Amino acid sequence: MKKEAESYVRAMSLLPAGLQDQVRLSEALMAKAEEMRLRIGRPASAVLPDGELITGTRPITREDIGGVIEIATGASAYTARDSFKAGYITARGGVRVGVAGSAVTKDGEITGFRAVSSVAIRVSREFVGVADKVVPELMPDGKFCSTLIISPPGGGKTTLLRDMVRLLSDGEPDFGIKGRRVSLADERGEVAGMMDGVPQKNVGARTDVIDGCSKDRAVIMMLRAMNPEIIAIDEITDPGDIAAIECAANCGVKLLATAHAENLDDLKSRRMYLRLLHTGVFKKAVFIEKSGGRRTYRVRELRGDYR
Repeated sequence: MKKEAESYVRAMSLLPAGLQDQVRLSEALMAKAEEMRLRIGRPASAVLPDGELITGTRPITREDIGGVIEIATGASAYTARDSFKAGYITARGGVRVGVAGSAVTKDGEITGFRAVSSVAIRVSREFVGVADKVVPELMPDGKFCSTLIISPPGGGKTTLLRDMVRLLSDGEPDFGIKGRRVSLADERGEVAGMMDGVPQKNVGARTDVIDGCSKDRAVIMMLRAMNPEIIAIDEITDPGDIAAIECAANCGVKLLATAHAENLDDLKSRRMYLRLLHTGVFKKAVFIEKSGGRRTYRVRELRGDYR
């Protein structure tokens, strides 16, 4: 079985045995599938690059959903309570399980879910080597430039970020890259896939990881404690993230981060990201584009003239 399909099979292991047949696909489709979707009262489905495919033959039940959550949390009510506040659970191996349903709020903040009606299980894949042609373009004179990775949701940002962290951390003499101390703010646990404090994914020998913590807090903690040369962040989603990025840049640390956007114009059209560009922290951008079912990576300079 191809490695890409094996990732889908690993994600299936989060489902109770009686539910796995409802999301089973051919090996070719498993190699391409990005998510599994379970919704109460509807058949299971899989998200493929060209759309969502119905895979199930019966409606999903509340017991099915409960079984997935129990497995994903290791039957830990504490883990479920903390994870639900953010709308997802990070299961073993860095597999993210998104949840939706009837939320419980207190003082305007979500504290949990009274009832979960659907889950989205992300298929986590690791492609060692995808950064090999990208990183050298980001290192004029052997010095890494702070870089923003940009693509639409599901475009492969996390996969590229993980491999860039690996390469920058390990170094590669053939490319003239020496290993650097990298600190990774992995709020959702998808990049490193930490289990009992040990990364399950290859993020390099000189990488320190903080997961399960908001990105802005993780950045400040790492600045104070780990003396990083590069800080990597998956998905800038909050103004606090930008403030922490500016703080790190002012301390002389290089940044590597991802952001959701179709292209640069789309990025500039959003106030938060426009503010990010105005800071001038990021010198280069990597745009991930899909063509013919394949991803290509295009590097361009960010000049900071976006007012």
